[in-house]
Amino acid sequence: MSCYDCIMRKKPLSETNPYLLDADKFRKDLITSVSSSTAIETGAKVETIARTLTKELKIMPVKTRQGSGR
Repeated sequence: MSCYDCIMRKKPLSETNPYLLDADKFRKDLITSVSSSTAIETGAKVETIARTLTKELKIMPVKTRQGSGR
């Protein structure tokens, strides 16, 4: 009988995922993700949402990528 959990050491995702290791990059990527999702749901512009989130969180401005013209 083998036990997968017994063999593998458990580490938090924040220690194993390279995208989560850099806190500044993580925050910027999170704002970009939240901004684009919110824009789809609300119809507001991504740049406006990103600017608002950036101001609220007091971090560096986020560059938004040009996406499709939906």
